[in-house]
Amino acid sequence: MAKAQKSLPAREDIPKELTWKLEDIFASDQEWEQEWTKVKELLSKFDVFQGTLHKGSENLYQLLQLQDQVSDRLSRLYTYAHMRYDQDTTNSFYQAMNGKAENLITQASSTMSFITPEILKLDVSALGQYLDEHEGLRLYKHTLDEINRQRPHVLSEKEEALLAEASEVTDNPSQTFSMLNNADLTFPTVEDENGNQVDLTHGRYINFLESKDQQVRQNAFKAMYDTYGSLKNTFASTLQGVVKKDNFYAKIRNYDSARQAALNKNNIPEKVYDNLIEAIHEGLPLLQRYIALRKKVLDIQELHMYDLYTPLVKDIDMSFSYEQAQTTITEALQPLGDDYLNVMKRAFSERWIDVEENKGKRSGAYSSGAYSTNPYILMNWQDNLNNLFTLTHELGHSMHSYYTHKHQPYRYGNYSIFVAEVASTCNEALLNNYLVEKTDDVKEKLFLLNHFLEGFRGTVFRQTMFAEFEHNIHTLAQEGEALTADRLTEVYYELNKKYFGEDLVIDEEIGLEWARIPHFYYDYYVYQYATGYAAAQSLAAQILEEKEPAVVRYLGYLQSGSSDYPIEVLKKAGVDMTEKAPVLNALAVFEEKLEEMEKLLDQIN
Repeated sequence: MAKAQKSLPAREDIPKELTWKLEDIFASDQEWEQEWTKVKELLSKFDVFQGTLHKGSENLYQLLQLQDQVSDRLSRLYTYAHMRYDQDTTNSFYQAMNGKAENLITQASSTMSFITPEILKLDVSALGQYLDEHEGLRLYKHTLDEINRQRPHVLSEKEEALLAEASEVTDNPSQTFSMLNNADLTFPTVEDENGNQVDLTHGRYINFLESKDQQVRQNAFKAMYDTYGSLKNTFASTLQGVVKKDNFYAKIRNYDSARQAALNKNNIPEKVYDNLIEAIHEGLPLLQRYIALRKKVLDIQELHMYDLYTPLVKDIDMSFSYEQAQTTITEALQPLGDDYLNVMKRAFSERWIDVEENKGKRSGAYSSGAYSTNPYILMNWQDNLNNLFTLTHELGHSMHSYYTHKHQPYRYGNYSIFVAEVASTCNEALLNNYLVEKTDDVKEKLFLLNHFLEGFRGTVFRQTMFAEFEHNIHTLAQEGEALTADRLTEVYYELNKKYFGEDLVIDEEIGLEWARIPHFYYDYYVYQYATGYAAAQSLAAQILEEKEPAVVRYLGYLQSGSSDYPIEVLKKAGVDMTEKAPVLNALAVFEEKLEEMEKLLDQIN
């Protein structure tokens, strides 16, 4: 008999100690309204600076100070409003408050849009003179250097305005893909292990691939790609459209390629991308060794693409209450030192975390906050291993934010996507190491090792393959080749053959996977998952081996914010992503865990 599903509690029924304390931002909604009015009034102050920056360094300094002040206060308004809304999305009052905050941000962005173009009207020598003569302005040297760095790629005001107007047109392929993929695409039903006909959806697809029954896995796989195959020419058109857009903008802004343009936003050298792919190519024998192990453990004659997600270690129930999770995480992160742990404990004791699920609460998990607020965390807690890792991950983000906000002025109190996932993934690596070492249960140990290996496969190997595909198709288009559905499928299929090797049957349908990956519309975004994960594994290994010297470097990274370019911030921490070494070091960790799993499996067989 099926277990009755427990209904979700209303927001007001959640114990106060398990909710975030947003009163630390604004004591009341009325106080938020008063601040909203004051910030709106402040926007008029920007008018007096427009057209005046050539008159002297003091004007530029006062303008940047005002921009910081308004932006910080806007962030606080938005943080409070969106988190109040997320805690119960059915609450119409907070829906309206969130909309009001978003509208004010839009107004402010429009009001402040003159700042960068006006700074670029000043020549480099004038800006240098301003910095020499105005001590306060030197705080903004890195900001001004970054604006200057973009000079060769910024067009005239007329041209920039024209491109801005054209964005609605050039964004259309991406929007079409989203509508087609999320709204209009319909999948057939698939028979599950119990003989039930279940609708296939994006969300249920991985659940089907995790089935113990290979026939269920195969049916879901074929149903998924039969659906995409029936619309492959449409998907090829949307993807080709976005690739053409990327190449067009790169050319018109005087870049050699779309990749150069995308990486230049964070001053990332292109060799970072190339080194990642080269290092992963060197590590492909390790991936293929893991695939061979998967085939052996599953004990099937042929291992197919649809067999990559079914668990190798079954019937393991690692349960953690929220209270146990706090203890476990604190013990696991001991290597990061007392200062880190003492701050992290404040997240638990000072109610930075909204723990329990309730009616109307936003799903998933995140870390959020503003420069002048606590770094809050949203959870929808379930007593399982995944939630333990999720909380550890989000605490990594929140600790990164805390240290950045504490040690940097507002202007540099944030960090780029390139480094954002390092702190969260480093936390996860330390937790996994702790759990593996702590348990004496062989099945639990195998389960945890496989959890790590699967995470690495999905994040490092798979995302690098995505990155290689993305660059290949941009290059083909730049060289004048049409990205037809057949050509895209051919390129993608050959990459799968290269990565997975001979122990896996590379099913013909996998060539169509390019059609369902939304990240191919994000303009050279996916490589950062792999670089961030590799950097985190490398740093976690250093922390465990070197101890205090590595911890000092790591805390320095957490404190740096955007005061320097992301590559330089990570270099100081102990990973130089312009070299292959960090990726190769991460691959060495993968090999170590793989060997440990192989030995344990030999012991029990």
